[in-house]
Amino acid sequence: MNSYDVAVIGSGPGGYVAAIRCAQLGMKTAIIEKYATLGGTCLNVGCIPSKALLDSSHHYEDAIKHFEEHGIEIPGEVKVNLEKMIARKQAVVDQTTGGIDFLMKKNKIDVYQGLGSFKDATHITITGEETTEIEAKNTIIATGSKPSSLPFINIDKERIITSTEALKLKEVPKHLIVIGGGVIGLELGQVYKRLGAEVSVVEYADRIVPTMDAGVSKELNKVLKKQKFKINASHKVKSVERVGDEVIVKADNKKGEEVEFKGDYCLVSVGRRPYTDGLNAEAAGVKLDDRGKVEVNDHLQTSVSNIYAIGDVVKGAMLAHKAEEEGVFVAETLAGQKPHIDYNLIPGVVYTWPEVAAVGKTEEQLKEAGIDYKVGQFPMRALGRARASMDIDGFVKVLADKNTDEILGVHMVGARAADMIAEAVVAMEYRASAEDISRMSHAHPTFTEAIKEAALAATDDRALHV
Repeated sequence: MNSYDVAVIGSGPGGYVAAIRCAQLGMKTAIIEKYATLGGTCLNVGCIPSKALLDSSHHYEDAIKHFEEHGIEIPGEVKVNLEKMIARKQAVVDQTTGGIDFLMKKNKIDVYQGLGSFKDATHITITGEETTEIEAKNTIIATGSKPSSLPFINIDKERIITSTEALKLKEVPKHLIVIGGGVIGLELGQVYKRLGAEVSVVEYADRIVPTMDAGVSKELNKVLKKQKFKINASHKVKSVERVGDEVIVKADNKKGEEVEFKGDYCLVSVGRRPYTDGLNAEAAGVKLDDRGKVEVNDHLQTSVSNIYAIGDVVKGAMLAHKAEEEGVFVAETLAGQKPHIDYNLIPGVVYTWPEVAAVGKTEEQLKEAGIDYKVGQFPMRALGRARASMDIDGFVKVLADKNTDEILGVHMVGARAADMIAEAVVAMEYRASAEDISRMSHAHPTFTEAIKEAALAATDDRALHV
């Protein structure tokens, strides 16, 4: 039987990063993955393939809607080859997951393919083509999450689908009904909207992306409606039925009236649930909460001292980069170091176009906490760079403490917001004031000038270009 200092169950961003950091710190490390490829949901059926399709569909939309304005004329009809688009997406996935294989070999991490189940707190049974057992002094549970559904929905994976199936459709839907106006639903909805589908979003909350700042939600709602999305907020779905090639969704609107939606595909994107199927956590003495999450303390340690858990399977935002930080945190804790994660500074991003990104507190959270704050907001359309590329939707909003000027939150909608949010994370990590950012030189012309201008607005209402 092979023995290890650390065994990691699950090879998503949390798991494989934890394994690499453990190996870097001199621990003999194994990683166990149920599927044939490493990388978990994110690399195989999540973050990476969805971004590949968002990028391809964005190119297509530019070609049919914006090229002419740029003086680019394409003779003949511009067509979508969905099969080729999906194949390119898969090539990106294959290259990326292959990169993880390389990193495992480089760091001398033993990879086991099969389902990892606890026999007890120090032994794991791996059931694959053959059954193996290993011994591990410490174990990191990184088994991730799966798409959630609603109790009355039968997901047939053909017409009533999850994000996994939406990444490999054989045709562009005529009318895609999206249940859930969160990150996943809006991103995949935008892919197919660009490719020619009619898209109807049905959201239970009173606004899309309901966990984000209300101002950001309102702006994104406005932009998506301009793109001809049909947004139906405050709608409680009560039945989803397939009749032949048609899907009928019934919901109650905010007045309690029944509304019916008919489409050829229905994407169910109502969040994700922690995945511990087959883990046999109880055999090791690991406790799960009533929602199936693994219970952990502030050190990400489970109820069993030598077993840790990270990522989607524990409390907190289900984000790949949060899982990565936790993987590094546990590895360094095992090495006797004193790592730190500030969960308030884990950014959130929606990869629609325009993109949405945020870090820190929302206005709603600051009001609820009774914190006096000031707001600086700057519109993207006032930027020379935004006008040059015709990306004028959106804004940057900086929230700062009214008394100390410390930045408490940054929220943005606009081109490249996903990349720009890192500036806000760095600033807040070092507890910068709005004035600190406003006095830093930002290259011109860039989209990041909007952050400086919003900081100037928050400092003393002195933005320069509005």
